[in-house]
Amino acid sequence: MRGKFFAMITLAATMLLTGCGGDNGNTPAKSDKPAQEVTLKVGATPVPHSELLEQIKPDLQAQGVNLEIIEFNDYVQPNIALNDKELDANFFQHEPYLNNFVKEHTDVKLKNAGGVHVEPMGIYSKKITNLTEITDGDSVSIPNDPTNGGRALLLLQKAGLIQLKDDANETATVQDIVGNPRNLVIQEVEAAQLPRTLEDVTISIINTNFAMNADLNPMKDALFIEDKTSPYVNIIAVRDGDENRDEIKKLLNALTSEKIKKFIEDKYKGAIVPAF
Repeated sequence: MRGKFFAMITLAATMLLTGCGGDNGNTPAKSDKPAQEVTLKVGATPVPHSELLEQIKPDLQAQGVNLEIIEFNDYVQPNIALNDKELDANFFQHEPYLNNFVKEHTDVKLKNAGGVHVEPMGIYSKKITNLTEITDGDSVSIPNDPTNGGRALLLLQKAGLIQLKDDANETATVQDIVGNPRNLVIQEVEAAQLPRTLEDVTISIINTNFAMNADLNPMKDALFIEDKTSPYVNIIAVRDGDENRDEIKKLLNALTSEKIKKFIEDKYKGAIVPAF
């Protein structure tokens, strides 16, 4: 009886090992399927930001990141949407603009996660072909946001059209103009609308992304343009604390790759300059 009891225990143990861990040849192989895909929502203005993001979609997909691009045509809503967690990041602005935006909106907690490229600002016209043709009282349109407005005034000064106070910087306003020999009438307009003003003003100072979106070629159509030493690097902005998220690091690495550097140089031919 005792021997029969031990035999039954041995049989049960054998069945347990076979059913719960033994390799009977039918054990399914481990899945090679990657971890669950993460969706990354990035707000961007159409040209060149969305175009650059489209280039890296496959690269991020291979790393388990589904890049969703949400386009905006203004400089306010992308930051509001990011702060409100409707986006994971945005790509449309330079750091001076972001710093000023955060200063003016104390409830917004955003920061620079890294720089990608420079878009030289230019002076455009549909009425003249050279700045020497500007006459007394001609009208000029510039961006109405503080940092791009100041940047435009600095460009007008560099072009020899106005003179600003000695300590004027990117926060300069029309009140900082101390010399205006041609009595230019300066109109402040939302940046995205500046190309439309070309029918009404003599010259307009337009950000490259909006110029290109209006089929203006900065290297051919601009009468005067910032040089490549411009400090206004376009950045990836994120909520404070998100800069170390794995998906954000993958996004920035993809945007600062040799692939994107070559794409920028080949497609934009100097109108946009890699900052890495």
